[in-house]
Amino acid sequence: MTVDDPRDERARLQLHVRQAPQDFIAWVMLSDAELDHGDTDAGRRAAERALDLRPRHPEALARLGRSHWLSGRHAQAAQALSEAAAQAPQHPGIALWLGHALEDAGDAESAAQAYEQAYRLLPGEPMFAAHLLNWRRKLCDWRDLDALSAQVRRAVREGRGVVEPFAFLSEDATPQEQLACARQRAQALASVVRPLPPASPATEDAPLRLGFLSNGFGAHPTGLLTVAFFEALQAHATVSTHLFALTPDDGSPIRQRLATATHLYDLASLPHARIAQAIRDQRIDVLYDLRGWGGGGTPEVLAMRPAPVQVNWLAYPGTSGAPWIDYVLADRFALPEALVPAYSEAVAYLPGAFQPSDTRRTLDTPPPREACGLPGTGVVYACFNNSYKVNARSLARMLDILANVDDSVLWLLSGPGRADDRLRTAAQARGVDPARLVFTRKLPHAEYLARYRHADLFLDTHPYNAHTTASDALWAGCPALTCPGETFAARVAGSLNHHLGLHEMNVTDDEAFVATGIRLGRDAAARTDLRVRLQAAIAHAPLFDMPRFAEGFADVAWRMADRHRKGLPPAPLG
Repeated sequence: MTVDDPRDERARLQLHVRQAPQDFIAWVMLSDAELDHGDTDAGRRAAERALDLRPRHPEALARLGRSHWLSGRHAQAAQALSEAAAQAPQHPGIALWLGHALEDAGDAESAAQAYEQAYRLLPGEPMFAAHLLNWRRKLCDWRDLDALSAQVRRAVREGRGVVEPFAFLSEDATPQEQLACARQRAQALASVVRPLPPASPATEDAPLRLGFLSNGFGAHPTGLLTVAFFEALQAHATVSTHLFALTPDDGSPIRQRLATATHLYDLASLPHARIAQAIRDQRIDVLYDLRGWGGGGTPEVLAMRPAPVQVNWLAYPGTSGAPWIDYVLADRFALPEALVPAYSEAVAYLPGAFQPSDTRRTLDTPPPREACGLPGTGVVYACFNNSYKVNARSLARMLDILANVDDSVLWLLSGPGRADDRLRTAAQARGVDPARLVFTRKLPHAEYLARYRHADLFLDTHPYNAHTTASDALWAGCPALTCPGETFAARVAGSLNHHLGLHEMNVTDDEAFVATGIRLGRDAAARTDLRVRLQAAIAHAPLFDMPRFAEGFADVAWRMADRHRKGLPPAPLG
């Protein structure tokens, strides 16, 4: 390691400010370095020291705001960054950070204005275009979306600029473009992260220690999907399960069940190096990344290589593109052989579906239809996917179904800002009464799950499917109609249908999607028959059999670890 290695920059700056404590620029740069290493407290202190030297300076205020944002203090972050932006209105980086803070503070439309300002200042920068594109999708603001998407996809193909891979999943991109996007993000991260020294090898007959890293171990889609699986995994004496939680205890029943079923470590707010060392200290053999490139994760920790075998699973439906991830855990429907060349990882196939589910969920009685904003009669189509998945193409085929089924309504999850109003406007432009779109706010999980008793058919989105939401709908007895695409993210709902034996609910194109939706909407007997078959599948198909899932999972984990213990490289399994 040379003294010019960028991974030494933090230590160099720490030494410099001790020797030159009046150096304002050094304190600003140190704040950046500390925040990049996940030490939000140190980053805040450095920013405050810079402000002591130059009160209200926009660069120092921006770092203070960024430290608040990374610590979850969104209102304070928005205040500091708003002040910085007012003093430096031509600074695109400050405008971008202000967008992040306003987004998380719940001021959705102001966040859009901040992202637009950042893009106006640097219209050729792919990262700024990508953030504006992503946030407009969330707001269902489809102005200039095709041009923005084309700009971002072109930059990814040409290797220009780093785009967040999670947001890129919403683009109608090829698997090869997704790989290129992820690789570019991973390469940028690798240049600033120093791996831990290699761990001492485990003996071949040692018990298997499985680690799981996530920000979702609570009342979160990841916790909801995995809790019954972890409970079932307790029966396997040859493995021990260790959860590394990036968020504090939320007091939810899911968190309590997770803590009871596993060894759970609260690592919230710790710097990346301390999280990595905590994982290393537990001598984890196989570490599963349950966040990937999604927001709130810590890819920096995985890049430090705290475990000898590291696996991409569940929360990020695409390739990591990262050299520190050895395997991706999948099933043959979600990740067919044709997709394998677009994955940087070796593919380890589970014997059934890749996605577990909480089979201890109970279905309460929902309020009456009228109390949910629904008409007393008529077919209810539902799509409770997040707003960024409900793009123009997906909404158009839903509205085409609605227009051809009398007295039907479309039940949607309310989006941020004026997203709902924009969807109503889009419906009106397509000749559908906006009143036929019914919106529901986010609810506690049990209340939300009960609402599916009023839904006749779940209409999926493209190219980013329902994932946890599809599992919820099916478990609640609501059939899901989907059109599997060419990427993992576009095939998850199809995987669930496939493993339930409901193959006819996986259609080939938009025309078939609309035709099937109309046919089922007009035929009450066909809907009843479909529900009966779904209920039988829930009881007997392997999709919701968590002991069976745990058995297959443990077997694949042992096979991955066994290869490593024998000195063999990762290889396709299954």
